[in-house]
Amino acid sequence: MITFFKKKKSQDDLLLIRFIIRSFGYHPSSVRLFRQAVTHKSLSHNTNIISNERLEFLGDAILDAVVAEMLFNKYPDENEGYLTKIKSKVVSRKTLARIGEEIGLREMLRYQRGRTINLSTLEGNAFEAIIGAIYLDGGYASVKKSVEKHVFRKYINLNKLLEEEIDFKSRLYIWCQKKRLKLEFIVISEQNNGNSWEYEVEVLINEKRYGRGIGNSKKTAEQAASQETLDLMGEI
Repeated sequence: MITFFKKKKSQDDLLLIRFIIRSFGYHPSSVRLFRQAVTHKSLSHNTNIISNERLEFLGDAILDAVVAEMLFNKYPDENEGYLTKIKSKVVSRKTLARIGEEIGLREMLRYQRGRTINLSTLEGNAFEAIIGAIYLDGGYASVKKSVEKHVFRKYINLNKLLEEEIDFKSRLYIWCQKKRLKLEFIVISEQNNGNSWEYEVEVLINEKRYGRGIGNSKKTAEQAASQETLDLMGEI
């Protein structure tokens, strides 16, 4: 820590530190880790430069854990399948690449110029690598704070994500309407488990049985049944 403050930093390092503070709300202690996090393997051949691949591997796992914990607490009534679906959208390459582009991560990337490289992929990978660097530099709590209070607050709209990607019932209605099929949701059972209810719903399409779903509300059970039906239809 003392060495970090005493050692004179290059202009590139200062720019990188400011970028991490601005984009992730985190103050780096070891600039070396973050320099590595934005370094693509195209620079590591036949040199002593270390790429971000290992940090990317670590960051991927840590980001998964942070997002899973956040969704677990945010949606206490949803089942495992529902939470998994949301998480997969949040931490997808597409989402991470979009965030990387919005925060200007491309300007920080270190890679061999002149080569044909998909910069969107580099941005998504570097984003995960930075998460890995924050974890090693400041621990899990620092990553959690950065993701929840800074990155998510600015760049992830969960409500919009749910509307676009998770509303299986609406997707099933649209699918049936296009094919002029009759869609029904039948409550097979409802049970009081003391402090909560459990509903089981079945989808009927043209009076033929398809997916089933269970939830602590009819809405949740219908979503689960719709998801299973879309899966059976090969629409997911």
